[in-house]
This record gives sequence, C-alpha cells and structure tokens, in this order.
Amino acid sequence: MSIKSKIKIGIFGGSFDPPHKGHYFLSSFILQKLNLTKVYWIVAKKNPFKKKTFFSLEERVKKCKNLTKQNKNIKVLFLDKKLRSSRTINILNHLKLTKKKSHFYLIIGSDNLISFHKWKEWQKITKISKIVVLSRKGYDQKARKSAIVKYLNKKNIIFVKNKKIDISSTIIRNRLKK
Repeated sequence: MSIKSKIKIGIFGGSFDPPHKGHYFLSSFILQKLNLTKVYWIVAKKNPFKKKTFFSLEERVKKCKNLTKQNKNIKVLFLDKKLRSSRTINILNHLKLTKKKSHFYLIIGSDNLISFHKWKEWQKITKISKIVVLSRKGYDQKARKSAIVKYLNKKNIIFVKNKKIDISSTIIRNRLKK
C-alpha cells in the first residue's frame, strides 16, 4: 500500500501546559503543508523532562478541545490512562495497532530534535513515523547538526519552514505567575 493511499496522521504531543494559538496555527499549517488527513494532539499527563504541570490535566484537555473545535481535522486525545504511559513510543505502538492503514508523522520543534536521542526507544520511533521538524527560533541550526539528523541521514525526517511563533506555553505560564 503506498503512502498516497494511506491515511496520514500527524502526532503532535506534549503537555500543552497551556495550549495556545501557536499550537493551533502550526497544526493547521502542517495539515495543509504535508496534506495530512488528521493531526492528533496527544495530551500528556506530564512531560517526562519536567517536574510538574501548571494547569491540571482536565483543564489542559478542555482548553485543547476548545482551541481546536473549529477544525474537524485536529483531534485531541489523552492516552496516558489507557496506555499507562505518556511515552511517544508507546503511543505510536498503540496507534499503529489501532490505525493499521495509517502512516504517522511525529511533529516536533527543532528544540526537541536536539535532545531526541534521550527519548525512550527513539530509534524505533524513527522507524514507525516520519519525524517532522518545525522551526523554532534559536534552535534550527543546532537541530540540523544533531545526532538524530546524522543517524537518519535525510531519511524519515522532514524539516518544515514555518512562520516563527512568538508565543510559548512557558511565556504564558510566566505571565500568569506574576
């Protein structure tokens, strides 16, 4: 079965703490740019590299659903409870079993590509999905020289030039703390 005949699903995971219009803009952009069928926002209970979240899981899922409700091609999922894990490899393995006729595109920022080799079973992730790297201010050059890029040797990795987003969950949390 060729990629053209498969359902193309973008996987955009994170704690979304909180979700913002930048997440929505990038999801809408990547849907069109790569001609994806859907983008799944996979809300994690907690980022494995951070100690705690600012907003509760329930608040984050609700905010994600409110933010994406006008686009039927963006679907918000919380799978941690069902899978007992928020690890990307476990989510992809689950989706591979439940969405057999699908091809997966893991959407990450260039900042995340730099530390991607620290993710659990990152080599398997690159076999299950294409890695779609979105541009993040200050990270792109370092990302293009990362260990993952050398490992993949231009296979299964797509660098996307997107409009730089001047908002982040960190900026929003810092503003709310004041």
